[in-house]
Amino acid sequence: MKVAFVCLGNICRSPMAEFVMKQLAQDHDHHLTVVSRATSSWEHGNPIHQGTQDTLNRYGVPYDTHKTSQQISLADLEDYDVVIGMDDQNVIDLKKLSAGRYDDKIFLFCDGGVPDPWYTGDFEETYHLVTRGCQSWLDRLKNN
Repeated sequence: MKVAFVCLGNICRSPMAEFVMKQLAQDHDHHLTVVSRATSSWEHGNPIHQGTQDTLNRYGVPYDTHKTSQQISLADLEDYDVVIGMDDQNVIDLKKLSAGRYDDKIFLFCDGGVPDPWYTGDFEETYHLVTRGCQSWLDRLKNN
């Protein structure tokens, strides 16, 4: 199963979800291919936000220190089995890119979405929402 998490810039929420999910999948001996992407090119090539790095470090979640922001492409929509937008606007943007071709693969991360810590500054809240959501997604994917 191949999963892509998607947020606006791919420096806060989606990379946090990528690495939390990788750790959860490993801990539960569940094989997944997990990546993260951006709907926007604003942050293209930039590293994971320092707030995300600090939070992942605090909770002992390993991450790729060389990871940089990448924008989602139509090829990604075709290639990945499940594409998960971190908020409603991400889902809208993904469906616009999909133009109906891959809409059945696009989902909202959780009810109400995950607020962007780039704006809220609350990386702790983001981590807890992401961890609960990733556990829920892992359970859901294991049952498919």
